[in-house]
Amino acid sequence: MRSYRSLFRTPEFTPFLLSFAAFAAAQTIGGLALGTLVFRATGSPFLSAVSMFGPQLAQLVGGVFLLSGADRLPPRAVLSGLGLAFAAGTAVLALPGLPVGAVFVVVLLQGLVASLGGGVRGGLMNEILSKDGYVLGRSVYNMVWGLTQMAGFAAGGALLVLLSPRACLLLAAAVYAVSAVVTRLGLRARPPRSSGRPSVAATWRTNALLWSSRSRRLTYLGLWVPNGLIVGGDSLYVSYAPEAAGTLYALGALGMFAGDLAVGRLVPVTVRARLATPLRLLLAVPYLFFVLRPGVALSAVAVAVASVGFAASLVLQERLMKLTPDGLAGQALGLHATGMAALQGLGTLLAGTLAQLTSPAAAMSLMAAASVTVTLSLAALGRREGRLPAVAGQWTAGR
Repeated sequence: MRSYRSLFRTPEFTPFLLSFAAFAAAQTIGGLALGTLVFRATGSPFLSAVSMFGPQLAQLVGGVFLLSGADRLPPRAVLSGLGLAFAAGTAVLALPGLPVGAVFVVVLLQGLVASLGGGVRGGLMNEILSKDGYVLGRSVYNMVWGLTQMAGFAAGGALLVLLSPRACLLLAAAVYAVSAVVTRLGLRARPPRSSGRPSVAATWRTNALLWSSRSRRLTYLGLWVPNGLIVGGDSLYVSYAPEAAGTLYALGALGMFAGDLAVGRLVPVTVRARLATPLRLLLAVPYLFFVLRPGVALSAVAVAVASVGFAASLVLQERLMKLTPDGLAGQALGLHATGMAALQGLGTLLAGTLAQLTSPAAAMSLMAAASVTVTLSLAALGRREGRLPAVAGQWTAGR
C-alpha cells in the first residue's frame, strides 16, 4: 500500500483517524489552557510544565500494571471509555477555586487511565491496515497528530486571548466527548487480540519478554530518551515566551508534520532505515542555540526545523514491529507509548528544575545537549548489533 487513496479506502481507517484527531485536539487545547492557568496562579515554570506534561509519569505506573489490557480488552470499548474519562476529568479541572494540589491529582489520574491508549490504538491500527500499509498509515497518524497540535495550539492561543483558561478546558472536555462518540459509532466491535484476562502478572511477563532482546532494548531507548529530553525542553515554552507559546507549539507541530510526510511517503525504504540517528540529532541540535535567547521569530524557525526530527520515531517504530510477533504488537506499541510518555514526564521534571535553577533558555539548551549525547551513545552501541531480523517471527535473533 503506497498511496493515500488506497489507505483511506480501507474500511474504518477514516473514523479511527477522526476519533484520534478529536482526542488529540482536546489534549492540545486543554494542555495549553491548564499550563497557562497554573502559570498564572503560581508564577512557576516548574509547575506550569508539570501540569502540561507531568501526567505522562503516571503512564509509567499504568505500563507496569495495566498494559496487558492492550491486547486482552476489546479496543472499541477501551477507546470510547478513555474519551469519556478524559472529558469528565477535564471538566473537573475547569471548576473555579480548584486547589493546585487537586489539579495535579486529576491530571495524574488521567495519565494513569491513558496508559492503555497508545497500545490499544497501535494494535487496532495494525488490525485495520494490511502489513504493507502500516508505515504509510502510521505516518498519516503522526501527521494528523502534528496538524492537530499545530491547529490546536494556534487555536488554543487565540482562544486564551478571548476566553478564560477554564472556558477553554470546558471546550476541551466537549471535544473529548466527541472523540468517544466517533469511536463508538465509527468502529466495529472487535474481540481482544489475545486470550486471557488482563493482569499485573501478564503485563510483567510480556514486558519482560519484550525487553529481553538487546535489539529491542536499544530500539526502545532510542524511541524514549532523546525524544523525552527534547519534549521536556519544549514544556518550557510557556515560561520562555509566555505571549508566543502557542506559536512555538504550532510551528513545532508543523515541523513534525513535514518530517512525517517526507519520511513516511517520500523516502525510499532502503534510505529510511538509515535515518534514525540523523533525525534524532536534528531534533536536538537547534535547541543548543537557545542559550543565546534568540528572538521569537528565530526561535520559531529553530523549533520548526528541529521538530522534523520527530520523524525518527516512525523509523524506529517500523524497526520495532519487525522485531515483534503480531500477537504482541499491541503491548509492544503500548510499552513504547508508555515509556515515551514516562520519559517525557521525567524530561519535564528535569527541565522544570533546571529552569528554576538557571533560566528556561539555558534549561532548553542543556536538555538538547543531553539528547545529543544519548543519541550518539545509542548509535555507537547499535553499530555492534548485527543485521536486524528480516521478519517479526524471528523472535530470538536479536537476543
